[in-house]
Amino acid sequence: MARGLRLSSELIASVLVGAAIGWGIDRLLSTSPFGLIVFFLLGFAAGVVNVVRSASAPPERTDR
Repeated sequence: MARGLRLSSELIASVLVGAAIGWGIDRLLSTSPFGLIVFFLLGFAAGVVNVVRSASAPPERTDR
């Protein structure tokens, strides 16, 4: 269960960070909504890559 919560929080965090960066760029450059859309999608892609990478790693042993 802890691994699932970690994976979901990584995905959500990457999407939120991407959206925040895109929103900030839109505010600076007045290009609304293109920066938000682009960085939202980049954040989602980065989150999926991180989740796949973390999920394919063998589980950590804690019985030492």
